[in-house]
Amino acid sequence: MFIGGKWIDAENGHEFQSFNPASGETLGSLPAGEGADATKAVDAAALAFQEWSTQTAYQRSQFLYKAHSLMMADLERLATIMTEEQGKPLQAARNEVRYGADFLLWYAEEAKRVCGRTISSARADQRFLVLHQPVGVVGAITPWNYPISMITRKVAPALAAGCTIVLKPAEATPLCAKAVFEIFEKAAIPAGVVNLVTALDPGPVGEVFLKDVRVRKLTFTGSTQVGKMIARGAADQLKRISLELGGHAPFIVCSDADPVHAAKGLALVKFLNTGQACISPNRIFVHSNIVETFLKELTRKVAVMKSGSGFDPGVRIGPLVNDTALEKVDRQVQDAIKKGARLVSGGERLTENGLDKGCFYAPTILTHVDSGMTIYREETFGPVAPVIEYENEDDLLAMANDTHYGLASYVYTRDLKKAFRLFEGLHFGIIGINDINPTSAAAPFGGMKESGLGREGSSEGINEYLETKLVGLSV
Repeated sequence: MFIGGKWIDAENGHEFQSFNPASGETLGSLPAGEGADATKAVDAAALAFQEWSTQTAYQRSQFLYKAHSLMMADLERLATIMTEEQGKPLQAARNEVRYGADFLLWYAEEAKRVCGRTISSARADQRFLVLHQPVGVVGAITPWNYPISMITRKVAPALAAGCTIVLKPAEATPLCAKAVFEIFEKAAIPAGVVNLVTALDPGPVGEVFLKDVRVRKLTFTGSTQVGKMIARGAADQLKRISLELGGHAPFIVCSDADPVHAAKGLALVKFLNTGQACISPNRIFVHSNIVETFLKELTRKVAVMKSGSGFDPGVRIGPLVNDTALEKVDRQVQDAIKKGARLVSGGERLTENGLDKGCFYAPTILTHVDSGMTIYREETFGPVAPVIEYENEDDLLAMANDTHYGLASYVYTRDLKKAFRLFEGLHFGIIGINDINPTSAAAPFGGMKESGLGREGSSEGINEYLETKLVGLSV
């Protein structure tokens, strides 16, 4: 673990192992931190905050510029570690490292744009000034599906704002986190400003984040269920929280859309990271006039998707994170088939050509999916495309919004009026219109309803780590 600027073992001396989900191979061992280690990290962060928060924005930004430069120079090593530990194809891992580095660069610049303001008073002898200051020590918890970019998306704005941070990475991808913190160490970020606590059991570390009064902000990316637990726990001290949680994205193909173009876009975003993305489409609404052409193209694209190790040339479908994830995906598929869905392709675990050693599931297409099926309601987090045929576009908004989630959604149309109607009417924080990648370090990312609170990226991302202070001056 990296605490107070030093690499140390857990106080209990225990370790846990990281595995390659494509082969089951053991990759390495890391400290199995517990509450005492988290408290030690909070000690270091609280001590460092006193000096870090008083540095100028220009001084803080220089550390982020340096970290960005080091990450880009180390891109290939970081991508290799990610492919080994998380499983995604090597090119996708390279893309994620670049995306992760973008947050360091963006917030190196955004640090210098935290500006106060003056407010007019009704009194001639009074002046109002508004100042933004760092909230304090931050506790951060990151997921396994994007194990590098989700770290920088939290650490970069926190540091830019003047906060210090303690981060607990997902237990499935601790080596990725360790590699990122090695970058922070090389960037000479002052001791205690960034701290890493690895743990097999996240409970004790999370408990420290919730109970220690010095932790004034919690940021979490993961399941809605855990996010709700964090929100309830944070309420006792009214800690600031940012929650980026689950999704159940609708993918709408309107009657006027090009079905081939839409199918190509769907194939790219649905099977990205083997469907293990919170913005992955989960309900695919296709107008009956074009559904046949859409399915023909989608089936053609899926048929040539190669599954295997992310290091093998041409692989598009990597492993799921573990057996539990694989069983969940298959359970949803079998439930849908039992209730009347038609299996177009896939629908099974892959075991041939050595894939039995990993957690591989065939890219799957289902049709005749309806609202009575589990897959229509629950996030799949796997390579399954459930297609729902519709006829009346007046019903689209009601169907798409019929979910507790509200993270991402997608629309394919060539009608500008229709595009604006859907953009304004969809209850989702992110909407891609003829665009399958509506994300950027410069753009706000986050959801509505049970998909979370707050935003990451853009100027909104740094605001999550700032307090607003007012002074009234009598002159």
